[in-house]
Amino acid sequence: MGGHHHGHDHHHGHGHSHAPADFGRAFAIGTLLNIAFVIVEGGAGFWFDSVALLADAGHNLSDVLGLLIAWGGVELARRPATRRFTYGLGASTILAALANALVLLMAVGAILLETVQRLGDPRPIDGWPVVWVALAGIGVNLATALLFARGRHGDVNIRGAYLHMAADAAVSAGVVIAGLLILWTGAAWIDPVVSLVVVVIILVGTWGLLSESLLLALQAVPRGIDAQAVEALLAAQEGVARVHDLHIWPMSTTETALTAHLVMPAGHPGDGFLTELSGRLEHDFGIGHATVQVETGDECALTHAH
Repeated sequence: MGGHHHGHDHHHGHGHSHAPADFGRAFAIGTLLNIAFVIVEGGAGFWFDSVALLADAGHNLSDVLGLLIAWGGVELARRPATRRFTYGLGASTILAALANALVLLMAVGAILLETVQRLGDPRPIDGWPVVWVALAGIGVNLATALLFARGRHGDVNIRGAYLHMAADAAVSAGVVIAGLLILWTGAAWIDPVVSLVVVVIILVGTWGLLSESLLLALQAVPRGIDAQAVEALLAAQEGVARVHDLHIWPMSTTETALTAHLVMPAGHPGDGFLTELSGRLEHDFGIGHATVQVETGDECALTHAH
């Protein structure tokens, strides 16, 4: 359609572009902390002949995996766009969040399996050594979770890393509580019951992460953006008769793109209109990549009916 005008206005310096740069440091510290703790906990498990400690050390290895997955997503998202990947690799943060949710669910499954076996055959846990190592686990996991705490609301991938560490702090806290109660009462069944409570807590957190990352992977309108409000803003612009073919989708866990066709019978209002409209979309909705096509009549719009 030769009479079309195509406005394409990008603002790459906006606040929604990437996860903050200092998360690379947070991932490095968190990964090293957790690898060190796995070595210490595994060593203690062998030394005290504790199955509980060895199992938890294995579980903490999944934390290292979770951190590496999230870190990989962030680093790939930083790479510049190429001719093959014209939007860059930002979507890898969505895949990382989804992978992290699945790893967490597998960890929950492993804990649940062991818990059910323990309920059928309660075994005494190894008292104080288990309690002390689990206390250290709370410290390591909470410290790592805090590294990602401030980024967890704006970025699903960072929230995946945060949830992974917070979940493990809850597991370690469960071990401490169970250990102390067993030392006090001698009742071995307390350990699997506390584990069941911990499993429920982790499942609640993981379900939100899984559902949101799945929606992003399926290119749903990101949570927090009201598609009707976006359409209303576009339709309210001076000279716009109607809006069609409006699409809003996530390019990564922190970036959002939009395409829309505006029917403007009076003609194209100029580049200033597009620049101002892009600014409004970014300011009001966090949509930093807007492509708007202006059409002058309904006969053009009919050719776009899908």
